[in-house]
Amino acid sequence: MIALVIAAPFGHFIGAHAARGKSINTPAHLIFRLTAFGRTGRPAVTTAALVGALIPDLSLCVLSVWNLLTLGNTPEVVFGQLYYSNNWQSIFRIDNSMILWGIGFLLHNDDGRAHFWPLRNWVFQSPVSYWDPDHYGNVAGAVEVALSLLCRGILWQRFVSGWMRGLGVMLGASEFAPFVVFGVMFAGA
Repeated sequence: MIALVIAAPFGHFIGAHAARGKSINTPAHLIFRLTAFGRTGRPAVTTAALVGALIPDLSLCVLSVWNLLTLGNTPEVVFGQLYYSNNWQSIFRIDNSMILWGIGFLLHNDDGRAHFWPLRNWVFQSPVSYWDPDHYGNVAGAVEVALSLLCRGILWQRFVSGWMRGLGVMLGASEFAPFVVFGVMFAGA
């Protein structure tokens, strides 16, 4: 189900204008955090790295899945209207506050969030977007995928247990699943 709301950096290639950028890239977040902070023989540290990568996107995952699967809203409504609503953005201010989570604001143009909340509701509009080709998304997305693959190689060498390697393969595959998922969701758009 989570694959319904995870988008690859190349989401604009699926030919569904309505889907562009109205989603998240949790697999890359997980891969990058796991590479930076995950440690062999230190399961608490590795778990904290994974949880820290999930939390900023958790509200969007829950809200999107609930609206798509339970309430029956269309992807266009969820990612084109609800995502930008004051209610949803209020929730995103909390789980994406830069004070809490870091510098993710550097790759969001018109889909940025209030990263300085609770100090300010101001939203930084970066000139670069990880998904939008009008804001260098073609380049930023390609770099993100390349870095994800590089990190996957590092993680493969670092972690030898079957569970961790399986998680890594799943995350790597999740980077590309949105091509198919959003292609099907927005086929009639």
